[in-house]
Amino acid sequence: MPTTVNDVTEKTEMLEIDPKSGVALKATIKDEISETEPKLTENEHGKEKLEGESENKSVEKEEKIEQEKQTKQAFKEEDVPVEVEPKTGVSFPVMLADGKQLKTVGLRKKSMLGLGIKIYGFGIYADNEKLKDLLRTKFGKAPSKPTKEMYQMVIDSDVGMMVRLVIVFSSLTMSMVRKNFDEGLGASIKKLTGGKNEELTKKIMGEASDDIKLTPGSVIEISTLPGYTLQTKVKGEIVSTVESELLCRAFIYMYLGEDPFDKEAKEKFGTSLLSLF
Repeated sequence: MPTTVNDVTEKTEMLEIDPKSGVALKATIKDEISETEPKLTENEHGKEKLEGESENKSVEKEEKIEQEKQTKQAFKEEDVPVEVEPKTGVSFPVMLADGKQLKTVGLRKKSMLGLGIKIYGFGIYADNEKLKDLLRTKFGKAPSKPTKEMYQMVIDSDVGMMVRLVIVFSSLTMSMVRKNFDEGLGASIKKLTGGKNEELTKKIMGEASDDIKLTPGSVIEISTLPGYTLQTKVKGEIVSTVESELLCRAFIYMYLGEDPFDKEAKEKFGTSLLSLF
């Protein structure tokens, strides 16, 4: 690009001129490239570095999420070994896609017309690593047999757990399931607090419609999530998500408390805890 009059004027104004001789004494023109390059202060350098690190962490997080997603997609329960609940013949995979492991299996029976009716088989899953850390922190050494304190520790904890219920009673309806949990949770809450909380017990089945058809093999999954949140899925659809420490404790109490649905299942769960020490 040809030099303009303005360019010459600007450069001339940047020279020191001897007023007597008219000779240039000192040139103050700086390298045009350095003048136009932005200068970063120390703070800006630091900010640039932090932004770079933040971007790297963001990328790493996204990669981790994507990796977990791919792992879950690749995970197929039918490829995982199973444990069979002997009284119902229902099979439960020993591990879930999220890593939770099967701790015990059992049967929920209900007395109807003087008969013990098999309602559903169940499997209890838990985060093994978090259970292990909790046990070692609370107890240090393994006791000779499962103790009441061990069960209570699990009931009171915020460890991720899930109970999978597989229906075996052919005439079961959603209203019967709702009533069953209302009664069971009500009894658990009374044991834990000495009082009733009917409003809370009714939340576990949330918006589940009584029109939902339950047949043998239908699955209900109830999970305790971080932050004392209880989530219920019926046939794969989320019907309720309730944040309540009491409700989470009362739910696990039905299976591991003083009067559990299946005593043998509770004992097996306790034995599995001992193996974590």
